Amino acid sequence: MDLEASMRKSVEATQRTFNTIRTGRANPSLLDKLTVEYYGSETPLKSLATISTPDAQTIQIQPFDKGSMALIEKAIAMSDLGLTPNNDGRVIRINIPPLTEDRRKELCKLAAKYAEEGKVGLRNLRREGIERIKKQEKDGEFSEDQSHDEQEKVQKLTDRYIAELEKHLADKEADILKV
Repeated sequence: MDLEASMRKSVEATQRTFNTIRTGRANPSLLDKLTVEYYGSETPLKSLATISTPDAQTIQIQPFDKGSMALIEKAIAMSDLGLTPNNDGRVIRINIPPLTEDRRKELCKLAAKYAEEGKVGLRNLRREGIERIKKQEKDGEFSEDQSHDEQEKVQKLTDRYIAELEKHLADKEADILKV
């Protein structure tokens, strides 16, 4: 498997995780990880309803099956998102309250934690790549110089993707702190 593709996927996964962190604005991706117990199995909310943002402070959920409305409402209320759903019989609306300064700092710490997890993933990929190169050197596929050059390439690739991750983190923190 291509090391660069693996690193790219790792950064993209971290970016998707960042999208689940709430900012001051309504965003349907806040509900990406939310599952609803529907007919005895955990089902992603996206599979049960249309999720939209009619304005900057509201998320609107329109279930495909009106019978699932109470289940969706319960799943939102029980989640760790800290959101209160309002049901009018046809759609569920969630008002996104403005974030307090303390909550913004907590969310920044959470984003930093996710970024660190992404960096650990990248470092693990780097270690695997270097181990593979050392094995190829030991097996006689690479000379010592070629092995050293390849290891340097892996390190530069890792540095590039860690820098990209740092940029995504800075963007997310700026988004969270924006009032």
